[in-house]
Amino acid sequence: MGFQSVRDLDVKGHRVFLRADLNVPLKDGKISDATRVQETLPTLKCLLDGGASVVLASHLGRPEGKGYEAAYSAAPVAAWLREQGFDCRLASYVNGAAVEAEAAALKPGQVLLLENLRFEKGETKNNPEFAASLARLADTYVNDAFGSAHRAHASVSGMVADFPKDRVAAGFLMEKELKALGKVLHNPEKPLVVIFGGAKVSDKIELIQNFLGKADAILIGGAMSYTFLKAQGYEIGKSLCEEDKLEMSLDLLKQAQAKGTRLLLPLDHVAATEFKEDADCAITVDQNIPADRMALDIGPETVAAYAAEIRAAKTLLWNGPMGVFEMAPFASGTLTVAEELADAADKGAFVLVGGGDSVAAVNKAGVASRMSHVSTGGGASLEFLSGLELPGVTALQR
Repeated sequence: MGFQSVRDLDVKGHRVFLRADLNVPLKDGKISDATRVQETLPTLKCLLDGGASVVLASHLGRPEGKGYEAAYSAAPVAAWLREQGFDCRLASYVNGAAVEAEAAALKPGQVLLLENLRFEKGETKNNPEFAASLARLADTYVNDAFGSAHRAHASVSGMVADFPKDRVAAGFLMEKELKALGKVLHNPEKPLVVIFGGAKVSDKIELIQNFLGKADAILIGGAMSYTFLKAQGYEIGKSLCEEDKLEMSLDLLKQAQAKGTRLLLPLDHVAATEFKEDADCAITVDQNIPADRMALDIGPETVAAYAAEIRAAKTLLWNGPMGVFEMAPFASGTLTVAEELADAADKGAFVLVGGGDSVAAVNKAGVASRMSHVSTGGGASLEFLSGLELPGVTALQR
């Protein structure tokens, strides 16, 4: 790993700026789902147990960036942390002389939670003066917010250069994400099989290209598969299609062949007369979709073929559903893939699930806890797996 872990830091008597992802849903001024705060508690506890005081910081929702807005205040997070037994106070604001005094007054074991970073436009604009004002609050920097690592924001990348390299580290959640994603991307045990679904080829071009030549097989499902099928001359009826991506889809198929990656497309479909839960459904006889129907899930022959690929793999990555799994008649493909991946993980394969819809699918199937790693990173994990540089990760490099 090209960065220092929080476990390598000596923090006794130090004041640590901990950038976390505390962007939790709020209802009636209270946290309605504390998962994101809970994810960062191991890092926070490690710092406090090591004798540090902590300046904790995050964004929350999308305030306008024109100063304090009560609806987006970090106060509910401070209250929740106090309920969990942390000696936590809410700072009077995000930055400035008063906040610097509040940080300086911290004793080991105490936490100062800054107000919502996005109250200041300087955060998202990565303004150097704003970044420097944050850096003045501590002598050590730890980033545990992998979900924000793809954003070149002041608290994520801009302020990091103001700390000595040996006082910069990744938190446990950041480290866990980078290790899991790195394993799939850089040193997977073969065979490596990746499963890509979702609506648009255009959203996954870099992702697909980055795995050509790396993956033994790429299994395609969801609406993006109909663009590939139409490009090859199949009938797709009323199914979704990106007409302006047909040529590019053909090019990806050619690249896959040239680089030795098998790119598999659905062999049959669950097709309906309209986009409705109670619409008339039928399974197609082959890859073609009747003119009066739209495909909304992969068919049983495809499920069987994809299951065989999953069972033969040692490393697996899943991003994107196989169909409209929110509607019961079109959920079977996605939920079966989730079950097969859980079985593969049970048998010792390394299975990484990334991306909001896939995470929702493994939760719906009740198999999330059986996966090797479920990435919380959303856009950050997608960009990392596409081979793009993440500003928040680059900033941590030694």
